[in-house]
Amino acid sequence: MQRVAIVTGGSNGIGAGIVQYLLQQHDRVVIADVVTPSHKALQTDRSRILYIKTNISSETAVSKLIKQTIARFGKLDVLINNAGIVIGEKRPAPEKLSLKEWQKTIDANLTGTFLCCKHAIPELRKQKGVIVNIASTRYLQSEPNTEAYSASKGGIVSLTHALAISLGPEIRVNCISPGWIHTEDTPLKKSDHQQHPCGRVGTVEDIAAIVGFLISENASFMTGQNFIVDGGMTKKMIYT
Repeated sequence: MQRVAIVTGGSNGIGAGIVQYLLQQHDRVVIADVVTPSHKALQTDRSRILYIKTNISSETAVSKLIKQTIARFGKLDVLINNAGIVIGEKRPAPEKLSLKEWQKTIDANLTGTFLCCKHAIPELRKQKGVIVNIASTRYLQSEPNTEAYSASKGGIVSLTHALAISLGPEIRVNCISPGWIHTEDTPLKKSDHQQHPCGRVGTVEDIAAIVGFLISENASFMTGQNFIVDGGMTKKMIYT
């Protein structure tokens, strides 16, 4: 039977790659995002895909998302919590980071992930479903002035193992922490690839592939884990 999956932040970037993968697996997919999808997913069989405009930091909106998913597809097997934001291109120093900016990031990245899990749990439990949270390698390493983002992603990693213990054995919960994943049209330099022990920058397909594994029966003995997909960068000692 076809799985039904919700992908938050599925309109572009990693989320869009995950949506494409699931559609290729003949799953039915709900894209939950504040941005209308522009990618080719919406050109597929409309009986298998649904876009619901959703601000995941709003509990009312998330509750509505789950209800609309069930109304359309009758069940929910998989929740992919991918949505997230970074505040501003010019990242403010910690002493200049406003409480509003901090809270907006935590609400979108961490609270939103929790709310989606909270409201999906009753439906996922019926199907012995799966949750996959998308964090970041920023949970254990940082660039300057990324406090809110890093804290939110660290929270997602911890939330993952807490949920796995609370929800098992009916629901498995795992996490993926991507490193540098190229999601833009801008060209990459040779040095961008060479600095990675794997010899290249990551792609959205790399993340979609491990999502596919984690939601499959092949991963039925895995829960509460965080999988780093970064081309080996977190294991590389760098001196300048």
